[in-house]
Amino acid sequence: MSTSVRIRAAEPADVPLLLELIRELATYERAADRVTGTEADLADALFGERPTAEAVLAEVDGEPAGFALFFTTFSTWLCRPGIWLEDLFVRPDRRRAGVGRKLLSHLAALAVQRRCSRLDWSALTWNTLALDFYAGLGAERLDEWAVHRLEGAALERVASGIAP
Repeated sequence: MSTSVRIRAAEPADVPLLLELIRELATYERAADRVTGTEADLADALFGERPTAEAVLAEVDGEPAGFALFFTTFSTWLCRPGIWLEDLFVRPDRRRAGVGRKLLSHLAALAVQRRCSRLDWSALTWNTLALDFYAGLGAERLDEWAVHRLEGAALERVASGIAP
């Protein structure tokens, strides 16, 4: 098996493939039923009038092997941008071929090029394969931070000013 990995920016024609990869990731993360976005939604987010995210694809021998989807954040303490890695996924048959490392290396290089102060992401606590991989790269695990989320009815309630 070749380990020649190529990373390239996603293009509008890649939207169906990206959504397919997102669904593969959701299945791996035991949440396939949570993917409700459409190709149109993804195309607008990545390539619309006001893009809110970016994506890169990893290819091995011209075949899709994985992707990373990310967006810009901002550190008020450092007064500099950062990159939030929303999703990184490597197809199972391409794992341990350097694809994940190349994707993260590409994003780290983008962060440096863009004068970002950091590259952040989260990982599921049960995903020891990913956690071990990130630790092996020297990524710091920030256990003192707890992720919070408002969605659905709770989001609507807070947006309207109504207390629970």
